[in-house]
Amino acid sequence: MSSTNHDRPAAGELVPVKFSRLTRRGVLLGLSLTQLITLAMGGATLIGAFYAGGGMLLAYTAPIWVLAAALTWIPISGRPIVEWLPIACWWLWRTTGGQLLYRRRIVVPRPVGTLALPGDMARLREYTDPDTGAGMIHDPHSATLTVVCEVTHPAFVLLDPGEQERRVSSWGRVLATVCRSGRIATLQVLERTLPDSGTGLAEWWATHGTPDGSWAADTYAELIDRAGPAGERHATTLSLSLDMKTSARQIRTAGGGIRGAAAVLRQEMNTLVAALRSADLSPSGWLTPGQIAVMLRSAYDPAIAATLERHGRLGQSLATAGPVAVTETWGRLRTDSAQHAVLWVSEWPRSLVYPGFLSPVLLSTGIQRSFSLICTPMRSDAAARDIRKKKVEHISDQAQRAKIGQIEDASQTAEYHDVLQQEADLTAGHGILRYTGLVAVSASTVEELDAAVAAIEQAAIQASCETRLLVGQQAAAFTAAALPLCRKV
Repeated sequence: MSSTNHDRPAAGELVPVKFSRLTRRGVLLGLSLTQLITLAMGGATLIGAFYAGGGMLLAYTAPIWVLAAALTWIPISGRPIVEWLPIACWWLWRTTGGQLLYRRRIVVPRPVGTLALPGDMARLREYTDPDTGAGMIHDPHSATLTVVCEVTHPAFVLLDPGEQERRVSSWGRVLATVCRSGRIATLQVLERTLPDSGTGLAEWWATHGTPDGSWAADTYAELIDRAGPAGERHATTLSLSLDMKTSARQIRTAGGGIRGAAAVLRQEMNTLVAALRSADLSPSGWLTPGQIAVMLRSAYDPAIAATLERHGRLGQSLATAGPVAVTETWGRLRTDSAQHAVLWVSEWPRSLVYPGFLSPVLLSTGIQRSFSLICTPMRSDAAARDIRKKKVEHISDQAQRAKIGQIEDASQTAEYHDVLQQEADLTAGHGILRYTGLVAVSASTVEELDAAVAAIEQAAIQASCETRLLVGQQAAAFTAAALPLCRKV
């Protein structure tokens, strides 16, 4: 993301920002590698038939080169057909292999320390940090160690413009801190809506009430105890994932193994907490394994979320936190008590917007959803190399288009200016992050889910964003959007 200031803002004035565009530049002349391969196969067939005699050979080979041209240029939902082939083939492979269904094997014990989650998340391991008591999730395949922190903050939209601008600048310093060490693989910001369990009212009565045995006190206490969920509340968590490959030397210095990785991650945790407090955000502490288990269970089984929150120690075991059953379809996911659909924010605002532009999505009422912003930091040297590579590619593509007489369009020019702005931001000391926005929508029935998805899509339009339903990969997308595990799609 880069900001553009046309005029120097006055003190206390909120500054609009502009997002970098999603690059659509291909390997050559706007064509991707798969398009080039398909086009080369069709072209080779056409040229071979022409030089072999033409005539009937061109007619015989027409299905090949016509199909190649169709696969290369005909789009479906904004994407060429050839780019849908890997998704369709992978879906067919999973369908024939029975990987779209998950049923927990209740009578078969799981290995100690593993998470009862479906798919490739079954390999995740839990580790409790002895110093902080935080629950850490270890992915041995990706070599990452993840920890989760709950954060409280005032309502951003209710602050005055000067305070909003100050908090945006402070949050930018937090992101720059994450990028600086080069040891962080992913930072995930997860904002989710939960049914209000009534625990706030019960806690207030426990603190300020007068249980003197009178009829009024007993009646009031009984009423609070029987009160069910009312309304909804918002919860925000930050997940920090340590790249154990990049931090291998520091891990060996700290003693090696998972203990050494936990020691290195603790350093990053302390740095992040200090940065959050300087940004006037209030970290509520690193979540224990039991608290993480409640979050996982609530994501797969929303109907039980309020009960788990009201009844203390229930459900606080990662060994049983996963779903009992999962069924994945092309565009939806069915878990224990809900239907889910995941939307990808494919386009961020292209024009200047103010920092609270996501309010229509985040403040939508009556919809159970989770908004996940997955930030992948890049080291300054790697970011500089990537920017130089993009500049060279843009300049070479521009020269190639000029040779063949192709006109330069505005989108290509805008992408090049985005690269230049990223280079200027990097030179000014800002961090470079790659953002992925995902919205997981949940409902009890398919009809309610379709209505909620339509409402979120409309809210995204009001926020100047474009969303697309992630078809053929709903299970992986749900784990990335609704679970605080720093997963990627």
